[in-house]
Amino acid sequence: MRIVLAGPGRAGLAVAIAANGAGHDVLAVAARDTERAERAARRFDAEALAIGDPIPPADLLIIAVRDDAIAEVAGRIAPVARNAAASAVHLSGSVPIDALAPMADQGLAVGSLHPLQTISDPVRGARVLAGTWFAVTADEPLRSDLHRLARSLGGQPFDLPNEHRTAYHAGAAAAANFPIAALAIAQRLLEATGVPFEAARPLVDAIVENAFAIGPVDSLTGPIARGDVETVDAQIAAVRAAAPTLAAAFESMVNATADVAALSGLEDDS
Repeated sequence: MRIVLAGPGRAGLAVAIAANGAGHDVLAVAARDTERAERAARRFDAEALAIGDPIPPADLLIIAVRDDAIAEVAGRIAPVARNAAASAVHLSGSVPIDALAPMADQGLAVGSLHPLQTISDPVRGARVLAGTWFAVTADEPLRSDLHRLARSLGGQPFDLPNEHRTAYHAGAAAAANFPIAALAIAQRLLEATGVPFEAARPLVDAIVENAFAIGPVDSLTGPIARGDVETVDAQIAAVRAAAPTLAAAFESMVNATADVAALSGLEDDS
């Protein structure tokens, strides 16, 4: 595909680098900051543009800017995309494709391609896109084009209805961030007792493997899953004494875990 990238941030550049490596042609990179556009464009021997400049003929325009800027950028690029681009997508997981209405009004097919992945920097992000699942929201024929693009990057595409995008993204945010919050609490408590955080790694690895093998609910073990209230109360008291600033967060995690345990019906699990 011939691709134009608008917004050379981490996600946009990761997708562009992976696409370029897969044989697609990144023709131009557009940004509000022309220096930033020039730095990114040099990666691909591409043209550097300002947002709103005329774009070269392309199969796909990728808008990779902040969620709250997608509609504005789409509106600024739409007039010059009318006779240049066949389709346009954004990379947001939560923003409806309606944000690209200015593009649709110019006759472009519009949709969204969201990599369900954390991207710390563009180069590493491009590597981890292989094996990543991609949420695709688009009508045919763009839907099939985006499925092929995702597969060419080594990804696994799946269809996501437009009306489910916000709930989907909440799930993605929970998967990406809630475990980190729990691990940060665990690290503080373990290190407060002289136990290195690394000691928890085999436990965490086994729990994650179980979660994807048999499901998160059925993977619960320990005093909350057993309904051992005395042990849980003792833990809460110990946290209040050892790390009082974590007490509220720990109790919130206990309550959330209890809610999940109630779904499983586990009463006597060890």
